Amino acid sequence: MPKPDLRELPSSQGHAAPAEPSSSSTGRPAKPARPAKPARHPDSLKGTILKVVLLGLVDAFAVYVLMMLFLSQSWAALAVSSLVVLAINWIYLRKGGLPAKYLAPGVLFLLVFQVLVVVFSGYIAFTNYGDGHNSTKDDAISAIQLTAQKRVPDSPAYKASVLTKDNEFYLLFTDPAGKAQFGSSEDPLAEAPDAGKDSTGKANSLPGYQTLKFQEIVANQQEILKITVPVSDDPADGTLRTADGSTAYQFKPALNYDAATDTFVDIETGTEYRDNGKGTFANANGDTLATGWKIDVGMDNFVRAFTDPSLRGPLVGVILWTFTFSIASVALTFVMGLFLAMTFNREDLRGKKVYRILMILPYAFPAFLSGLVWSGILNPEFGWLNQTLLGGANIGWLTDPVLAKISVLVVNVWLGFPYMFLVCTGALQSLPSEIDEAARMDGASAWRVFRSIKLPLLLVSVAPLLISSFAFNFNNFNVIYMLTGGGPRFADTDRDIGSTDILITLVYKVAFGQGTGRDYGLASALAIIIFIIVATISAISFKQTKALEDVN
Repeated sequence: MPKPDLRELPSSQGHAAPAEPSSSSTGRPAKPARPAKPARHPDSLKGTILKVVLLGLVDAFAVYVLMMLFLSQSWAALAVSSLVVLAINWIYLRKGGLPAKYLAPGVLFLLVFQVLVVVFSGYIAFTNYGDGHNSTKDDAISAIQLTAQKRVPDSPAYKASVLTKDNEFYLLFTDPAGKAQFGSSEDPLAEAPDAGKDSTGKANSLPGYQTLKFQEIVANQQEILKITVPVSDDPADGTLRTADGSTAYQFKPALNYDAATDTFVDIETGTEYRDNGKGTFANANGDTLATGWKIDVGMDNFVRAFTDPSLRGPLVGVILWTFTFSIASVALTFVMGLFLAMTFNREDLRGKKVYRILMILPYAFPAFLSGLVWSGILNPEFGWLNQTLLGGANIGWLTDPVLAKISVLVVNVWLGFPYMFLVCTGALQSLPSEIDEAARMDGASAWRVFRSIKLPLLLVSVAPLLISSFAFNFNNFNVIYMLTGGGPRFADTDRDIGSTDILITLVYKVAFGQGTGRDYGLASALAIIIFIIVATISAISFKQTKALEDVN
């Protein structure tokens, strides 16, 4: 029997639907075709108006920023900002490009608040930027001439009145000839023909300014003593200063600057101070003037971090303690969180919702406030732990180097275990119950089920979070600074570095420390070292966690 030709058989697949029957075949008039809907413009009138208004506000702010950059002669920042403004306008004024319109704000903020900060910190790490080295050489020369001043012998006395305006202090002078002059630390001396005078001819008022009374002068004595009014725009002409708010004298620089030889000469001793190539003026004995300027120093900050006697020894101890603190915190919080998660994951446990809420309370409380509370509890003299539980014992929980480290770890575990508890609870609830039942039927003990089945499956999802937790604890500033402040302090260094300091608190103290001054260059170099350490360990750890993918 011949087979039918399948190509001739009707098929419903791959064919268009049958056409609408015409009037000739049905006897009814055909339905009129529906008119196509007009294309709708993606931007409505309200949306367009809103876009124009918002873009106008952004452009108005951008114009203000560009004007400030132009006046400050920041040409590189001006060029980059101009390109960014043009790009924003192009993105939001052109048709289409919807993904770019959503991504542009986030990318912009990422570049400004993350990438730019990292790049700037990296740049500062290769400079000597810090106290006494925060400006240009010309500014340093002017500052030296203004600060290193002595009273001119036989200087005529100027009658002085203290004025104020917009919370700023000004001095109004009357010279021996009776001429009124006016100025401040920022404004050089200028004539004041509109000044009012008392019966003795002393200028004591000026339109638009308030004259301070004696009680007000006494109350603001420290601020008034700091006022140094330049005689002219040339720092070499000296300044006028007052010691009591009523009489002023002329001061001139004790160091004379010679622009031709680029040297400062002490007027009394004749000692010369030359540019030593390190951002300061120094004499033949190596003594430097207090004010310097910012220069590029290359790798000096990184070398100094490991060669400076006052920093080298403490830095090694700080690095070792940072690793110990980070690893121990992750391990202890994970073990405690996993134990509690398994304990409160039993189906037959009553009130487990209440228990779970209680477990996450330390996580909900701000960490810096918890640090302050624990510092009071562990205070050796009047802390609740010593005075109440230990009957008035004097145990140095925060003053003994070993006990302080233990205290910091205990407090950090108390703060961190709720996070691991939540993570492990979610991971346990995602595990299929059939695996546990099958293992039990095969005769596996509870410990064998946990060690061979549950833990490997948990680590698949938890391992990346353990790595991020390590990175967080490596830079856990709050608990260290609020609990111990990094102390107790090391005795073999003049820097404020202690037994519980980790690298991030050390960076903070170097950048904003007391006694040794601010050293932003060295602090930025240490911050780069932290970044390299954390990035390297994280990259290696994430690579190793790929082995856990085989568990699935």
